[in-house]
Amino acid sequence: QVQLVESGGGSVQSGGSLRLSCEVSGYIDSSVCMAWFRRVPGKEREGVASILSDGSATYADFVKGRFTISEDSVNNTLYLQMNNLEPEDTAVYYCAADRIICTTEIEALLWTIVHNYWGQGTQVTVSS
Repeated sequence: QVQLVESGGGSVQSGGSLRLSCEVSGYIDSSVCMAWFRRVPGKEREGVASILSDGSATYADFVKGRFTISEDSVNNTLYLQMNNLEPEDTAVYYCAADRIICTTEIEALLWTIVHNYWGQGTQVTVSS
């Protein structure tokens, strides 16, 4: 059974940094790619960053230049380095894995079509 478990969330002040991790347990086919989403209070879940099948990263405009997605295939872990955090980044952050992520840039990827695997989420709170 595949499980995605996020960690690394917490509370920081504006301008601070956090590093989120998503540990994958169980077997996931190599044709599956991974992404980070977030749910800001009162809004729909939105894509933050993803890694396409060619290994390239895609980012939502609102995090470009501040967040970096990476993966450690040896340890089956996905990361999201978040720098220069803003209060608007306050959200529950989720990692997800699905084949559709491999071929769709994150800004065009609706969370409703990501079906395969989701983590339970980790809370990030940024205070001003």
